[in-house]
Amino acid sequence: MFTRTLSPMRRRLIQSAALALCALGAVGTAQAQAWPTKPIKIVVGFAPGGTTDVMARVMAQSLSEALGQPVVVDNKPGASGNVAAAEVIRAPADGHTFLVAPTSFETANPFLFKQTIAPAKDLTPIAGVGRSQMYLVVKPQSTFKDAKEFVAYARANPGKLSYSSAGPGTPPHLAGELFKKVTGVFATHIPYRGAAPALQDVMANQADYVFDPGIAFPHVRAGKVRMLAVAGAKRSSFFPDVPTLAELGFKGAELDIWFGMWAPNGTPADVTARMAREIAKVLALPATKNRYESLGAEPVGLDNAEFRALLTEETKLLSGLIQEAKINID
Repeated sequence: MFTRTLSPMRRRLIQSAALALCALGAVGTAQAQAWPTKPIKIVVGFAPGGTTDVMARVMAQSLSEALGQPVVVDNKPGASGNVAAAEVIRAPADGHTFLVAPTSFETANPFLFKQTIAPAKDLTPIAGVGRSQMYLVVKPQSTFKDAKEFVAYARANPGKLSYSSAGPGTPPHLAGELFKKVTGVFATHIPYRGAAPALQDVMANQADYVFDPGIAFPHVRAGKVRMLAVAGAKRSSFFPDVPTLAELGFKGAELDIWFGMWAPNGTPADVTARMAREIAKVLALPATKNRYESLGAEPVGLDNAEFRALLTEETKLLSGLIQEAKINID
């Protein structure tokens, strides 16, 4: 074997280079440990007071205490969350700007809008931060005993029923289209600007049903509307006696509204990992559970791997549904 003895000068150069690399590593570690070094901004693509906004503010308060820096919510409504997403995509990837949004901005918007951003490529998913189930709610004058009877009538009377939604391409609209696809019924879609007016139309007997994201709870309890089924994979903790559509034989009609957090691409992995850990702690707090429940939502967290898997699965479902139903916002 051929060996070569290093000269003293070459040995000193190698030692110096090694020390420099160690120093750089120490600096990088110190920077990661120091994060955050300034206030953190959570961008929300909807107006104050809505479910996404309230979820973000609940987390912001607890994250501020955990991270030792102010965490502020910045509302940038527009284009179903696309305006906020574009701002976060352009933000420095230094761990001080994040997006909180419903997953539909990534899994549905690219197939609904002509847009220049590609959320699945332009942003880094961190974690799921909560879920709202949707509920098949019918007008108070309906005589249907259950969802099976409701579907049987709709099948026998195509086009006679109508359903309201929060607007074209919104999760309640997509839930309505998925329901039609799975059950084979035809009903007229009546879009509104938001879930509240859509529910009001059903309460006023102007539309036959709606897929409600949770705001109907007090009206259901007051008997002003009737809940026939849960459009989710499992029963609701709010109405445990109400069956799911799958239980009634309509498998494949499940669609929850999930919410999550994203960061600009290039944000350090140790920063996003810590943020995910802190989110999990926030979601476990009793105060978070209580506040979420006031929205008709649940603080169901998803770690990074689970969240990415959900995004992939939901994109596959909604892209196909949107194309098949020919839903287009532009």
